[in-house]
Parts: sequence; C-alpha cells; structure tokens
Amino acid sequence: MDGLKKRTYSSLREFIQDLGFILKDRKRIRAIFRSESLSPAFRERMMLAVTQVNDCRFCARFHTKAALAEGISREEIDTILNGAFKDCPSDQLSGVLYAEHWAEMLGAPDAEVRGKLIAAYGQSTANDIDIVLRLIKTGNITGNTVDCLRYRISFGKWGLSGAARTG
Repeated sequence: MDGLKKRTYSSLREFIQDLGFILKDRKRIRAIFRSESLSPAFRERMMLAVTQVNDCRFCARFHTKAALAEGISREEIDTILNGAFKDCPSDQLSGVLYAEHWAEMLGAPDAEVRGKLIAAYGQSTANDIDIVLRLIKTGNITGNTVDCLRYRISFGKWGLSGAARTG
C-alpha cells in the first residue's frame, strides 16, 4: 500500500457495503447497545482488541476514554492495545480473544474459533458480538483511510504517525 502498513478501504464499494450494513441493521445495533448481554465494559474490551489489530489511532483514543469511563484501568487498556489480555475478566476473555482473531482474519474467523465463542456465550450473544466487531472494524478502517488520504494529499505532513510508516 505505497509504504503504509495500516488497513484501509481498497474501494468505495467496500466502504458502502459496511455503511449499508450499519444503516440496514441500525435497530438491531441499538438493541445490542441497550442490552445486558454485552456490558459496556465487555464491548469496549472487544473494540480495543480489534482496534489494536487494525491500528486506528482515532479509535484507540476514543475507546480508551470510553473504557476508562466504564471503569477499565489505564493499565489494562494499555495491555490490550499492546495485544495482551492478562487483566481481562475470565468471563470476557473468550470474547476478547475472539475479537482479536476476528480482526486478524479480516472478519472471517475460523469455524473452530467461532464454535468456541458460541459454546461460551450462546448463538444469540455470539451474533451480537459479530455485529459489535463489524462496527468497530468499520470505524477503524474508515479512520485509517482518512488518515492515509490526509497523509497523501499533504505529501506526508499530516495524518499517519511515524510508527505507522514503513521504512
């Protein structure tokens, strides 16, 4: 990707598909965020896990603040953003590990890993988790695409941090 490592949208069509998913399923998405099946802290841990894979600086900043507001310690947040989950509550660990795997597999997790998620939380909650992960992936990739565009139109003066550049 022209010397840049971050995941971005490769086409407008891909972005429109993700946006269409959100618009089409917005009632279900709202219900998930009002539901007790996925606590706000659990959702934030999963979102941070996906964000660390996709390396979106905007989402990392936003979800760090949201996680702090949900009572997650700064140390745990930093640990998640570094790809480790040693401080994650045991009842949420399967979901957070799944979130990381889901992101690494570009939203197409291994059937065995998906089966373990269903065994841990049930089919309905597993489906809700997939929706949460698709939402954060959309935010991550959108943020990275904007960052990449800013970087390119400014000839490297704006956008991506030094750590996000290769070479």
